[in-house]
Amino acid sequence: MSIFEAIMLICFGAAWPFSIYKSYTSRENAGKSIIFLLIVFVGYIAGMMHKLFYNFDLVIYLYGLNSCMVFMDIILYFRNEKIAG
Repeated sequence: MSIFEAIMLICFGAAWPFSIYKSYTSRENAGKSIIFLLIVFVGYIAGMMHKLFYNFDLVIYLYGLNSCMVFMDIILYFRNEKIAG
């Protein structure tokens, strides 16, 4: 397990709860980009695939947690689009 990879994922992951909270409470998408969210989500999925196929270790759980949080933010993005529309 790479401690540096784990630290990177923990640091990136620390920001998602705040983004989710803001999306949920504000009920708007100001400052959000669905393209950005989708790129980050695909990146986390690719990281999990790498762990599954080439280098399985416990860091896969951090990828999974982060991808779940990004997916939640994507869902809230579309909910907010529906509310605003």
